[in-house]
Amino acid sequence: MASSPWLVACLLTLPQLGGDGDGPNEAKLRQLSAIDRQLRNGSDPFNSERLVPYLRGQRAKLPPNAPVETSVEFDVAIADGLLREGKVDDAIAVLDRATEALRSSPSIGVEVVQMVRKRLALAHLRRAEQANCVCARSGESCVFPLRGAARHSDREGATQAAKILEGVLRDDPSDLPAVWLLNLAHMALGSYPEGVPLLYRIPPERIESELDIGRFEDVAPQLGVNRRSCAGGAAMDDFDGDGDLDLVTSSNETSTPMAYYRNEGDGSLVDVSARSGLDTQLGALNFVQGDVDGDGRLDLYVPRGAWLRRRTGEIPHSLLRQRPDGYFLDVTTASGVDLAAPSQVAAFADVDNDGDLDLFVGCESARTRAGWRYPSRLYRNDGHGRFEDVAKAAGVQNLAFCKGAAFGDYDADGLVDLYVSNMDGPNRLYHNEGDWTFVDRALDMGVAEPVESFATWWFDADNDGWLDLLVTNYSGRDRAKEVAAYYKNRATGTDSVRLYLNVGGEGFRDSTVEMGLNRPFFPMGANFGDFDNDGFPDMYFGTGDPDFASLWPNVALRNDAGRRFQDITTSAGLGHLQKGHGVAFGDFDQDGDQDILAQMGGAFRDDAFYDALYRNPGHGHRWLTVRLEGVTSNRFAVGARIRVRIEEEEGERDVYAWVDTGGSFGCNSLQAEIGLGGAKRIVALEVKWPATGAVEAFEDLPLDRTIAITEGEGTFTVVETRPIEF
Repeated sequence: MASSPWLVACLLTLPQLGGDGDGPNEAKLRQLSAIDRQLRNGSDPFNSERLVPYLRGQRAKLPPNAPVETSVEFDVAIADGLLREGKVDDAIAVLDRATEALRSSPSIGVEVVQMVRKRLALAHLRRAEQANCVCARSGESCVFPLRGAARHSDREGATQAAKILEGVLRDDPSDLPAVWLLNLAHMALGSYPEGVPLLYRIPPERIESELDIGRFEDVAPQLGVNRRSCAGGAAMDDFDGDGDLDLVTSSNETSTPMAYYRNEGDGSLVDVSARSGLDTQLGALNFVQGDVDGDGRLDLYVPRGAWLRRRTGEIPHSLLRQRPDGYFLDVTTASGVDLAAPSQVAAFADVDNDGDLDLFVGCESARTRAGWRYPSRLYRNDGHGRFEDVAKAAGVQNLAFCKGAAFGDYDADGLVDLYVSNMDGPNRLYHNEGDWTFVDRALDMGVAEPVESFATWWFDADNDGWLDLLVTNYSGRDRAKEVAAYYKNRATGTDSVRLYLNVGGEGFRDSTVEMGLNRPFFPMGANFGDFDNDGFPDMYFGTGDPDFASLWPNVALRNDAGRRFQDITTSAGLGHLQKGHGVAFGDFDQDGDQDILAQMGGAFRDDAFYDALYRNPGHGHRWLTVRLEGVTSNRFAVGARIRVRIEEEEGERDVYAWVDTGGSFGCNSLQAEIGLGGAKRIVALEVKWPATGAVEAFEDLPLDRTIAITEGEGTFTVVETRPIEF
C-alpha cells in the first residue's frame, strides 16, 4: 500500500534538516514511518477515515429482514464517524434517515429513539459551533456562559438542537446531559435562562463566580495564534533567550506539527515553526522543556503514542537539542533516549544533584503473556550529552498506565522525590533514598488515590514552606452526567481531585473537602499560577473528554489565602467550552502578572480548535520576577526554592516559590514569577540552590521588578524590562 500524501510531503523536507544529530535524519524517518504505518493499517482510534466506509459496507450487507434497531445503530455509528471528520451535514442526513426509520416502526424501544434524538441534537450543535465559533472566531468564542459576543449570530444549529433536546427531556426529564446541552443551546441563542423550561433550567446563581477578580481577555486572535489543532501540550518560556516569553504548542493529530511563536517584545508574535525545525515534529499530546546540556538554551523532550496502547502507540519519542541558531536538532538516538512506547508524560529534574537534568518518562505500561510491556524510564544524564536508563535498578519502572509525573523534594532532605499518577491502579510516591534508589511510599503516606488519576504537581498551597500535592482525577463512566449534576443540583459526583497538604515533611493530610475541591472537574491539561498576585498559588483546569457531547467549561480556581479554593471561572472569562489540554502560566507581556496559554482541541479531527492566550487584567498587587542561573546547580536552577519575606499592612509574612514547569500537562515559565500581595517592602529573599543545598540571602530588593541571580555571586542584578503593549 502506498504511503499517505502528507508523509511524502514531510519526507521531502528531510534534506533540509542536516546537522550533527542522529544519522541522516534516521530518527525523523522512523517517527514518520511509524505514524504512517499506524494510519495505513487503520489502528488510530482517533481517525475515522477508514471507519465510515467500513460501517457503510457492513450496513449494506444487512439482510432485508434485519431488525430496524440494527440498521439504526449502524446509522448512529456512521454519523459519529462523519462528525469526527467534520462532515456535519452528511451526519445530519444519516440521522434524519434513522429518524424516519424509527417513525415507521412504532414498536422500537425508547432507548433507541432517545439515542438517535440526542445524536441528532449534538450534530446540530456541531453545526452551530462550526458556523459561530470556528468560522467566526473571536476572543469571546465558546466562553461560558455564552454572553454578548459569544452568542450565535447564525441561530439555525442551536435552534434545531434546543427543539430536539426539549423532546428528549419530555420523555426523560432525568437526562442530565440533555439538560446541560439544552441550557447551552439557549445561552447560544440569548434566551437563557427565561427560555429554558423551569424543570430543566440550570439556576443562574449556580454558574456565577464566588468572587470577581477581573476578566481575562483572550488576545490569541489578534496576535496571530491562529492554528486550529487537536489535543496537545503547551509551554510559555524564553526559548530564544531574548528576555521575553515565547509560546510552543503541539497536537496529538498525527499529521499536525508543533508550533513555535516567537515573542518580538513589541506586542507581536512571529511563527518560527519552520525555521526552528519544530514544524517537522508531529503527533505529540504533550512535551516538556529543559536545558539538558547546560548551554543556557532550552531543549525539548517530546513523548508520543498516548492512549493508543500496545503496538499502535509505538511511535518514537524525540529529544530536541536547541542549537545556537534556534534550530531544534533531533538527538534522540545519539543521546541514548531512543524510545518508542505510548506516553504523554515526561519530567526533568536533577535526581543526583550533579548539576545536570535527568529525565523521567512515564509510559502506558501493559501486561502481556510475555510480561510487562513499556515500563517507564528514568534516564541519568552523564553531563556530556548521553543518558542511561536506570529505572529498573532505581525501582521506578511504574508498571501501570501512567498519565502524570512530577518531581519535588517533599521532605526537604535535599533529594528530589517523584510522584507518578496512574489510570489503572494506585499512584506512586517514589522517595529518593540517594544513590539512584527510590522507595514507593504512596500507601504509607496515604497519597495513592484517586485510582484513575491524571495531571499532577507539587506546589505550596498553604504557603508554609512545604510542598503539597495536587492529583487530578479522570474517573467516572458518565463524566457529562456528573458535571451536569453539579451545575444543576450541586452534586459532588463519584470522585474528585485530591489535595494533600504536607505535614512538616512527615506525612500528608487529605484536605480536598475543606479546600472546596470535592466536585467533578475531569481535567485533562492543568497547571497552577497566581491569578491575582496575592502570593498564593491558584489553579486552572482544562476539562473535557473525547466525546463531542462533553462541552463543559474549563475551570479557574482562586486560592483564598490557603484556606479554600474559590471558583472564579465565569467572572474571569476563563470558562472555555472547547476541550482544554496543555496549560501554561507566564508573564507574557512583562507587566508583572501571569498570563495563561491554554491549548485547546479534542481528540478527533473535527474537534480541533484554536489556542487561547489570556491576558491578565492586573489586580494592583506587588510582584517580583526572579531569574536564576545555576553554576554548580543545573543552568536554569530547576528545583531551587525561593523564600521572599515581605512586610504588609498586617505585618510580615513569607511567600515561597519553586523553580519548575508546574503541572504535568503543560509547562510554565522557568523564571520565578512571584506575587507579593500588598507588600510595602521586601524584607529579604533567600535562594536554596538544588545541587548543593546552599542558601544565599539578599536584602534591599526592589518591588515590581525583574532581578537576575547567578549562583555563588552573592548579589543580584536588576533586569530592565518594559511592559508590552498590544
